[in-house]
Amino acid sequence: MIEPAGEVIFVESVTIKDTVIPKLGLGTWRLADKECRDMVLAALEDGWRHIDTAAMYANEAEVGKGIRSSGVPRDDVFLTTKVWYDKIAPEDMIRSCEDSLDRLGLDYADLILIHWPNPRIPLKESIEGLLELKARGWVKAIGVSNFTSGMMREAQGYAGGALVANQVEYHPLLSQKRVLEAAEELDMAITAYAPIARGRVSDVPVIRDIAKKHGKTEAQVALRWLIQQERVIAVPKTARRERLRENAGALTFELMPDEMDALFALGSASGRTVNMDWAPKWDSE
Repeated sequence: MIEPAGEVIFVESVTIKDTVIPKLGLGTWRLADKECRDMVLAALEDGWRHIDTAAMYANEAEVGKGIRSSGVPRDDVFLTTKVWYDKIAPEDMIRSCEDSLDRLGLDYADLILIHWPNPRIPLKESIEGLLELKARGWVKAIGVSNFTSGMMREAQGYAGGALVANQVEYHPLLSQKRVLEAAEELDMAITAYAPIARGRVSDVPVIRDIAKKHGKTEAQVALRWLIQQERVIAVPKTARRERLRENAGALTFELMPDEMDALFALGSASGRTVNMDWAPKWDSE
């Protein structure tokens, strides 16, 4: 079932400290050129107000064009970008952020993340770089990505509690129990990338049964499960407007407690679909 544009009101958000983050955002990994610009524009036209990009995606210029051409006031769009892991020494991070803003054609980012941890660069120094970006007014909020629960605690300690989010792979097939516990302890949000496990949720009987019961798709159920969790945001990526509207359907229904529990029960540490050579040693659950 795909709801037409105009029937979805994008009101669900999470507030961390003074940062309000829409619970559903458009991921732009692997979107490029006109396709990227057009999808960002389509999302904003349909009511989406959270766009996620990164320096490594090489599409910040197109994301910026989509935002500026939409006519949506800048302050109404929550824009996240990321600094690649080889640029997280303080001076490199400052240059990377400046370059990102130049490519985006924007005065500030709402949230900037360390894309991946880098053991060759002291984490304390990287966090100092993030704090400097915030002090300069180039970003409104700071966070991390692909950090384990232990790394979250260490980073938040260096940041004096200023970090608002950790973006990690998260979906019904991958348990992130320890990361979620750390987020609760540290007052951080969790942003879920690969939220439908690269389409694998469609092959899971439990998810199919719940989807059938609600008259929804398996992807909508997976996304609903994520954003129905108190501190969780989802940033599904798509290159098709019909899928964009399908994803927005996650905002139009609620799962029952027993359904939420059934989906939690599917998760394990082995459900990961993204595991780079430079990834940290992940939490065991």
